[in-house]
Amino acid sequence: MRPLQDIRVLDLTRLLPGPFATLVLADLGASVDKIEDASGGDYLRYMAPLVAGESAAFQLLNRGKRSAVIDLKKPEAKAAFLRIVRAYDVVFEQFRPGVLDRLGLGHDVLRRENPRLIVCALTGYGQTGELAQRAGHDLNYLARSGILGAQGPRGGPPQVPATQLADVSGGLWSVIAILGALRERDRTGQGCVLDIAMTDGVLAFASMAVSSALAGEPVRRGDEALSGGIAAYQTYLSKDGCPMTLAALEPKFWMSFCAGVGLEASLEGLMPGPHQVAMKAKVAAIFAGKTRAEWAAFAAERDCCIEPVLDPSEIQADSHLRSRDLFFTIETPRGPVPQVRLPITPRDLAPTPPPKRGEHSRAVLRDAGFSDDEIGALFEGGAVRDE
Repeated sequence: MRPLQDIRVLDLTRLLPGPFATLVLADLGASVDKIEDASGGDYLRYMAPLVAGESAAFQLLNRGKRSAVIDLKKPEAKAAFLRIVRAYDVVFEQFRPGVLDRLGLGHDVLRRENPRLIVCALTGYGQTGELAQRAGHDLNYLARSGILGAQGPRGGPPQVPATQLADVSGGLWSVIAILGALRERDRTGQGCVLDIAMTDGVLAFASMAVSSALAGEPVRRGDEALSGGIAAYQTYLSKDGCPMTLAALEPKFWMSFCAGVGLEASLEGLMPGPHQVAMKAKVAAIFAGKTRAEWAAFAAERDCCIEPVLDPSEIQADSHLRSRDLFFTIETPRGPVPQVRLPITPRDLAPTPPPKRGEHSRAVLRDAGFSDDEIGALFEGGAVRDE
């Protein structure tokens, strides 16, 4: 399924949030042209570790895209960009509010040039609001949304998550909004501007904690059922020192676990409270009595929501993940580049390799109707590069 094959996206973003969103769009069939600035482009390219001479993360997020280097600070580049934008369905930008306006390329300007254009503006705090101009990163957005405030451990500051939830969720909300806007354009013939804030987006991901707060109930960080407050939903160490997860939230799973390990079953085990201190200690001692392999066999027999905690270095060898065909490799002139298949990635997808910076500058201009002489003049003046 590649339903976006007739959609063209002009991607002005870098690092993680925007590139993740446009990766999803590209895997769904959209043509994505990545516009990079003349002072280094997407600096995720240079972040270690490197694979085939370039960042592994960059190459994971930018398969199937083209790259052009356009210096939007030059007047002739701005004029070229306004001409280019006529040929696209979506412009995806990740600047702070007002940056494109100062360049003379604000949302209204772009949509006057192309009334059918959908502009997706992804920011940390939104196009409006008192923090609209504030710098931030994923951890800040998690903090402002309340989701970090629900996370343990108890008695100290919240643990820093190992994944960029606000960045990725912001990217996914952007994809959803773009798909909705494309459908609306089918009906009306008009594009629009989408204001997507990562802080707003991650707020919905904290629905359990937020619902308690909105109902006037205090959220006890690290003590709630889903944040480490009960023995049935917790991590433990096996006999051989491997972390394991127990997520027996429903009574049937908790009863099955208790029956299998010889623990007296009680629904109180699923309820937060002071009694959970002793319950967690009992379950920890039980987990310490079996190896990871023994717990895997136990989980297969009892069906009570037990899984090992895989180290990222183990995932490619994991039998289940391999059975889902989640990993593949793109062959490039620089060597093989490992990739991860998204839930929506077609199994027969054969994407082009992640682009070198400016690799497709001439092609992007040519597709927009520029003549060879016009392209030559833009290159000679430094407005466009193909480095």
